[in-house]
Amino acid sequence: MLREIRPAIVVLVALTLITGLAYPLAMTGIAQVIFPYQANGSMIERDGKVVGSALIGQEFDSDKYFHGRPSATTAPDPKDPTKTIAAPYNADNSGGSNLGPSNKALIDRVKDDMAKLQKENPSMPVPADLVTTSASGLDPEISPEAALFQVPRIAKARNLPEDRIRKLVDDNTEGRWLGLLGEPRVNVLLLNLALDRLTAG
Repeated sequence: MLREIRPAIVVLVALTLITGLAYPLAMTGIAQVIFPYQANGSMIERDGKVVGSALIGQEFDSDKYFHGRPSATTAPDPKDPTKTIAAPYNADNSGGSNLGPSNKALIDRVKDDMAKLQKENPSMPVPADLVTTSASGLDPEISPEAALFQVPRIAKARNLPEDRIRKLVDDNTEGRWLGLLGEPRVNVLLLNLALDRLTAG
């Protein structure tokens, strides 16, 4: 019987060492050499301190900053662990709201968000990504149209000319990959950091 079991144990141990230890260590080492920024979480620093990741959105409430997409992520309610509460951009609980287009809660939230945004900038149509959540709930980017929609509010809050902020949006817009894939986009954290530098300068 031991003769039949021994090969299975040897294969189990060998594959565990190869796929569970050697392969992950090799891939981690290669990633650290070839793509260190990405392998370490694409962390963004300001004045030597990490302020976020280029891959995970953050909540910006102030009128002085660009706002990202709404986030539907949640966290356990500290008062009642059987329930959840809204926790925007919670990377521990990535996911969408799973509310269908006919769901009353979703319709009411989108209508409320639309009304607030239309008051903010009545001369422009509200871009869809300012009122809809992404599938992950962690989207760090918005469309250039969503960024430009917010320019009048930020210009007023920071007492800056709108043209300077529009140029900042243009300067921070990433195009399609290889000119073909994806959509033009603006990373909200990087844009807000550039906005702070503009104000400080």
